[in-house]
Amino acid sequence: MTLLVFFGCTFIAFGPSLAMFILTIAKYPLKIILLVVGAFFWLLSLLFSALLWLAVVPLKDQLAFSLVFSVMIQEAMRFALFKVMEKAENGLDDALTDEEKDSISHHKLSYTTGFGFGLMYGLFSIVNVLSQSIGPGSVGISGHSENFILISAFLTSCFILLHTFWNVIVFNALKKKKYYWVFLVCGLHMLVSCFSLLNVQQNLSYVSLIISFCVLFFTTTWAFKVAGGSLVNLKACFNCNK
Repeated sequence: MTLLVFFGCTFIAFGPSLAMFILTIAKYPLKIILLVVGAFFWLLSLLFSALLWLAVVPLKDQLAFSLVFSVMIQEAMRFALFKVMEKAENGLDDALTDEEKDSISHHKLSYTTGFGFGLMYGLFSIVNVLSQSIGPGSVGISGHSENFILISAFLTSCFILLHTFWNVIVFNALKKKKYYWVFLVCGLHMLVSCFSLLNVQQNLSYVSLIISFCVLFFTTTWAFKVAGGSLVNLKACFNCNK
């Protein structure tokens, strides 16, 4: 039973992102490099968050404190990622072929690095939970949510997608100097992260899940529109005729 929970929650957490990787990234070596770059910047945010946690000794046991500053540091590293990618994009213009340039156009670059950013977040957020799901022990025995592992898997999948689409929005906003979009993304990130604290509560665990997926729907629609999407080309995706 424990193995079924482990594999089931693993596929829930990483199934959508695995499909996205296979369909949109795996065929392009340059995109894989960009994915690793995005993952590296998230790891840097984790390092700075850990250093801050070690430095502020009185608040080590306050999870809300760590969460708030972790979100702020992640968004700061997203900004740093944009600045690095902006310089790299300008510097690679003469070194790449037209096909390679098309594979890392602005929106594709932000999507790929955001995917790496979110994927690394997902790996670190769920790996300990999945390791505990194998046993021994029973989830919820101390009054916590009995569905903690399942909800954590859904939240992980949600956050991977959120980071991917937030990256598309933020990169576009910074390029066009629409800074209020950046603050809105930071606010949404803070919102869903703070509500994830309810995950351990028996009667409130589903609240964080509902809010996170509502924000995901809004963010997906927003990122789709930012990337140039419309109802016309959305219908064309499902139309077999050219």
